[in-house]
Amino acid sequence: MLRFLTAGESHGKGLVTIIDNFPAGVKINEDFINEKLRLRQSGYGRGARQKIETDKIEFLSGVRGGLTTGSPISFFIKNKDYENWRDRMDAFKSVPEESKIHTPRPGHADFAGSIKFGLDDIRNVLERSSARETASRVAVGAICQIFLKNFGIEFASAVLNIGGVGIDAAEKNNLIDLFDETNRQNIGNSELRMPYPEHEEKAKAFIDKMKTEGDTAGGLITAQAKGVPVGLGSFTQWDEKLDAHIAMSVMSIQAIKSVEIGVGVKSAYLKGSSCHDSIYYGGGGFYRKTDNAGGIEGGMSNGEIISVTCAMKPIPTLMKPYLDTVDLNTCEAKKAFLERSDVCAVPAASIVVESALAFSICYFFLKKFGGDGLAEIKRNYEGYAKK
Repeated sequence: MLRFLTAGESHGKGLVTIIDNFPAGVKINEDFINEKLRLRQSGYGRGARQKIETDKIEFLSGVRGGLTTGSPISFFIKNKDYENWRDRMDAFKSVPEESKIHTPRPGHADFAGSIKFGLDDIRNVLERSSARETASRVAVGAICQIFLKNFGIEFASAVLNIGGVGIDAAEKNNLIDLFDETNRQNIGNSELRMPYPEHEEKAKAFIDKMKTEGDTAGGLITAQAKGVPVGLGSFTQWDEKLDAHIAMSVMSIQAIKSVEIGVGVKSAYLKGSSCHDSIYYGGGGFYRKTDNAGGIEGGMSNGEIISVTCAMKPIPTLMKPYLDTVDLNTCEAKKAFLERSDVCAVPAASIVVESALAFSICYFFLKKFGGDGLAEIKRNYEGYAKK
């Protein structure tokens, strides 16, 4: 089945990715992938690192003449900042004791990772656990989107809230149509990728305040998939459920702390008569007037827009020493150290969430209609669609 592996560190030479079991005959659009990579680096509140890097995908295998070949796809995304870290990140040079880090940042992988692997330098944890790794996942998701476009499946994402500014989580509903042309334009014109312009300036002011205070901000993200056929996923086993896979994909993104499908938590407060989406038939097909289920029932897609909302916590690297920690070597009380970071990366994370959703949809699409090449998959899909 479709799978991918990533490797690389935040300040290493770059990121390497392998995609396995991707079909042959898919025309790859490099510009589309690089645009997604650009969006991942953009957004109000990003740090100095984004001024150094200009991410571009470099295919190493699996693509020839612009088409996928059916063999494993591998690609490289260069870290330009490696030149500034060459001495500290060299594969064989010894690491001077004075450059080692022993004080873990609360909220980061530093503490558990160092203890788990028995490491005496936290940099060996933070380099891999960094959100820099998500550049690989955005490229994977973009490749999945390119494939799924052949079947009329579209994806979109947006930021609903930053630090309490915007659509409140308790009031959120999944009926925000990210494919509406006005919303699409607003998101594209927004430095924060917000669908409603009236929230933009207030959210920017909040980010500016956090920057002044040396603090960070999280937020609420939504991503949607439109045109997904009925029946992706299954009810037959726990690990075959589409929503379970989506939740895992999104929850694995750095700093994501909750994932909802459809109205999510709000469903606990609704009556059954107002929660579930009535089914109608007309115009040659089945349809719903509401989408509280977020396009998934019983672990399977039901033909409606698949809607995912997730919460991103504030970045755990703060510009001022607010957080208490402990030196892992001496057990002395310390203040959490400063590592170059962002004030707010929620807009960038929305692109990563969209990519994670695209991978999950692609995974189950290929499982349902699988074949070795695009032409075979199209035949399988068309035979199912005619039922």
